[in-house]
Formats: sequence, C-alpha cells, structure tokens
Amino acid sequence: MIGVFDSGFGGLTVLNSLFEALPAYDYLFLADSARAPYGARSPDVINDFTLESVEWLFEQGCTTVILACNTSSARALRNIQQLHLPRHRPHHRVLGVVRPSVEALIGLPPGTIPGETPPSSASGTVAVLATESTVTSDSYGIELRKLAPSLTLIQQACPLWVPLVEAGELSGPGAEFFLQRALTPVLERPEPPQRILLGCTHFPLLLPALRRLIPPGIEILDQGALVATRFADWLARHPEHESKLTRHGSRRFATTDDPAWFAARGERMLGHAFTAERARLRPILPTPSEDHRPPNALRR
Repeated sequence: MIGVFDSGFGGLTVLNSLFEALPAYDYLFLADSARAPYGARSPDVINDFTLESVEWLFEQGCTTVILACNTSSARALRNIQQLHLPRHRPHHRVLGVVRPSVEALIGLPPGTIPGETPPSSASGTVAVLATESTVTSDSYGIELRKLAPSLTLIQQACPLWVPLVEAGELSGPGAEFFLQRALTPVLERPEPPQRILLGCTHFPLLLPALRRLIPPGIEILDQGALVATRFADWLARHPEHESKLTRHGSRRFATTDDPAWFAARGERMLGHAFTAERARLRPILPTPSEDHRPPNALRR
C-alpha cells in the first residue's frame, strides 16, 4: 500500500493525481488536520509530527510513503531517511516533493538520478511560492543550486494562503487581495520569473484565482501532476519496492481530527465523496543515540 501524508487538505491534490496516473495501487491518505498547518511551526515540532504520521502509515501496512507536504519534505525528510529508516524501517521508503518539484522547475525530465545528473545550464529566473517554514529552510534553493546553479531563484513566503484554502476561501475580492499581496514582490521584479512553482500542495486549489493575477506568459507548475509522473518513474526504477505494493484499487482516508468534518471539507477538493476514519497518533520515543544528537541534526 502507498501512504500519502499531508498536514491538512492540500495533499488531496497530489493524491488525486496519483489516482489518475497509477489507479491500480492501494492508497492510504493521512491528514494531521488536528495540528495543521505546519508552516509556522518549529523544525523540531515539524520533524516529530511528521515522524509520528509516517510511523502510523507504516503500522497500517504502507511500505512506501510520500510526504505530500512541502513543509514536512523540507524540514523532516532527511532526518527520517538518514536517521530513522536505517535503524527502524530499513525496508521501507519515504519520499518527498521538493526534489521532483525542483527537477520540474528547471526542466529536467523524469528519471533524473540524484548524484548522476550533471548541472543544467539553464539560466533565467524561476520562483517558488511556499509556506514560511519551507522558504526559511531553503530546501528549494539547496536543490536548485546543485542542479541548475545558473538559475536565479525567488522564494516567496505566502503565510496566509493555507488558512485561505483550509477555510474554503478560494476566490473573491478578499482572497485575491491576499494572493496579490504575496505575488507583487515576485511579479514586479526587474526580471520576473519564467516559471512559478506552487510549492505547497494547498496552493493548486487557488489556481483559478492565481491565473487571473499571473501574466499568461509565466508558466505555473502544479505539484500534483509532476509528483505523480515522477513517482511512476521511481517505481519503474525500483522494482524491489514496487513489488511490495498491493494492487486492489482501494482507497482509505484518515485524519487526526473529526472524520465527518474532514470528509465534508475534503469532498470539494478531491472532487467526490469519501469516508474518513480517525487516526490516533502516538509519540515516537528516540533511541539514546538519536536523543543526544545535536538540535536540528541533518536539517536544512
């Protein structure tokens, strides 16, 4: 089973793209909506919350988990991959959305292999619109400098956009006021970006309003479709993990908040009705070696 995690509703946009691209697999979606949004929380808290959610998905039978959350991918993924999995879950995998999104942002095709791809000679300006925590982590900047050092990257924090989506305020003068306030520093630069990545899975739900505010000559990248395409390629290149995934076309949804509330709010984002269950997460106690590691070890 494939686990898909987000702090709230936004990951449903990635999940929907996965359903379209890879419909045969079984999926379990978990939203930590009782503690959302993650964007303004500290790195340590984001790491702990994400690890608790990932472990819950593992316990439910998921062998591969996608962090469909830019904040978790930026703040927790490396810790989980380099510290937790080797010690506790060596046969499981956790993937994020930052690396595949950067590859798409600079125009690299699916199948790009980390460490084996020479830097791109692409030049110009690109932009990432994200949460405050994702921007502060500089995860997009770190990956872009490895893959396309000649590109100029604009990183713009949009702290009010996730609350807009969570509240269902996707259009109208009020929503467009807050969208424009974050877009103005990006669009009014001497060299505006050629391509803008919506670096939060909540943001594609604002696409109709964003298309009215962003000039048509600027390409807008939706993470859902690009993550699904690149995950399909990852499965093809890793048959040892693909073979562990069950294929019955089942879909489960879970939330740390009220299931009926989550299903009612998520229906309009997913495009159809679904039933959710309650997930009760438990704290993950560190081993002695993990407990004494320096604060923010391996965190960007």
